[in-house]
Amino acid sequence: MNITRTIKYEADRVKGFGDEVMKVPGCEKLKDCIQCGTCSGVCPLSVYMDYTPRQVMELTRFDFKKEVLSSKTIWLCASCYACTCECPREIRITDIMYELKQRAIHEGVYPRKFPIPVLAQEFEKMVTANGRISEMPLVMKLFMKTDPLGAMGNWQMGLDLMKTGRFSLASEKINNREQLAKMFAAAEEKA
Repeated sequence: MNITRTIKYEADRVKGFGDEVMKVPGCEKLKDCIQCGTCSGVCPLSVYMDYTPRQVMELTRFDFKKEVLSSKTIWLCASCYACTCECPREIRITDIMYELKQRAIHEGVYPRKFPIPVLAQEFEKMVTANGRISEMPLVMKLFMKTDPLGAMGNWQMGLDLMKTGRFSLASEKINNREQLAKMFAAAEEKA
């Protein structure tokens, strides 16, 4: 993989970005990172990333918001927790990656047609509306927004799953969705 690095300037920083991230529960220990590189060494996907996990931690701490949120690294994180388990400073790197993904989604700076942020958005919409997800509509929305032709290549698997009752066309909903809406509203107020 050929990656071009650019020089970072003071003007590229968004003052306070790192501090904002570190205020999120689970992300506080980012300030303790010693840049040992263990997270990058144990990450099974770091070879495919534009920045290694170590670099993302440093860029975040030093307020390089644009570089971090527009990187592919945060979307390639498989949430395997290898980095978090091996970190000598007990930094919850996977939680930090989740927070960075959330910020990228809310700011709309994720790679277009990239399935992971689209899945996260559709999942959230479905849970907010119904209280749970329904796999078939979720998968169809994902394919339609990212790879419409890809759905054609998976029709046989979808049909087999429907035959065994593992994939339903029916949309599932919980009772008392208004109580769920109140919980989401309360959570939003605290955020």
